[in-house]
Amino acid sequence: MSGTTTTVNVRMNAELKKQAEELFGELGMNLTTAVNIFIRQSLRQGGIPFNVSLDEPNRETVSAMLEAKRIARDGNVKGYRDLNALFKDLDA
Repeated sequence: MSGTTTTVNVRMNAELKKQAEELFGELGMNLTTAVNIFIRQSLRQGGIPFNVSLDEPNRETVSAMLEAKRIARDGNVKGYRDLNALFKDLDA
């Protein structure tokens, strides 16, 4: 790569930029360096260097969701329709 540089303009939410600058500052770099790292990694990997997906639960969350469903369907588990009764049992 040659030593010449060019300017790239990116539009983003001002608060997002502020948070990114703070994060990368803590890592000892500025936003320009972080973007350059991202671009270089993208080129090395031939794509975005991380998984891009919809917000889907991880294994631990899926496991917790399945456990919650199992508990909700278990007739031996006490349920509550009254919040005060729940708190009363929690304090017991």
